[in-house]
Amino acid sequence: MTPTPNSSIPGIEPADEPAVDPALAAAVDLAHAAATEEAGPEPVGRHVGVEPETGGAATHLFETNLAGYHGWRWAVTVSEVVLLPGPDALVAPEWVPWQQRVQAGDLGVGDLMPTEPGDPRLVPAYLASDDSAVEDVATDVGLGRVRVMSRFGRLESAGRWQSGQFGPRSEMARGAPKRCGRCGFYLPLAGSLRAAFGVCGNELSPADGHVVHVEYGCGAHSEVELELVSPVPVADLVYDDTTMDIEPMLSAQRDDDTAQDTAQDTAADTADGVPEPADVDSPPPSAEGD
Repeated sequence: MTPTPNSSIPGIEPADEPAVDPALAAAVDLAHAAATEEAGPEPVGRHVGVEPETGGAATHLFETNLAGYHGWRWAVTVSEVVLLPGPDALVAPEWVPWQQRVQAGDLGVGDLMPTEPGDPRLVPAYLASDDSAVEDVATDVGLGRVRVMSRFGRLESAGRWQSGQFGPRSEMARGAPKRCGRCGFYLPLAGSLRAAFGVCGNELSPADGHVVHVEYGCGAHSEVELELVSPVPVADLVYDDTTMDIEPMLSAQRDDDTAQDTAQDTAADTADGVPEPADVDSPPPSAEGD
């Protein structure tokens, strides 16, 4: 008998847990021996409690020392000995069906991903799809599709595109000079999504071939103008010394004239103050008293 947790049902008060038979609660040694036989060479840990089961049975719980089973317990009942996870045991996450585990981008070459029956994103083509462009194709004899996107499916796609990489709040859009709605490479979608979405047709844009929001933008906008300026800073006032005439400054010329006149005057004054040389034939003056 495998122990099962007590589950509560909304609107119904849980019943009181049955009391453990004193004789079963006292059979700790017997339960420990059964757990030791099942565990083999691995020693069984201490007794951690006893839990009542339906039908008057009880389950004794013992710690386990098995490698890789931290937090698990040996559960010994009247009919079996099993390992059960405790409150701190490491267990595998809850199983999720593969249809719910697959994420966008997981589909590879050769993989098949069928839609679930009743997928709310699709409706039969003979029903009104709330999109005149879709209905025009769906009603063509022999060319109509079996199912088309419903209003719910289109709104879901629009929300995903708007909040995605090529939406108006992306980093590229916030730094763009202009928006896709005014770009010559912007190809609007048909139908009800035309007002908000289109496809980029510029091979130089990071959004080339992707659905973009009308408020998205990038630096490859068709109307972006680039101002051609010199990469080297240039002063506002530039002198071209290759065509300038070099003239001597008047102050320098006056200084030269003044210096020349000063030199001439000095030379004249020096000449006036020097005595003429004596005649060698004239006798020297006689001494006083001769």
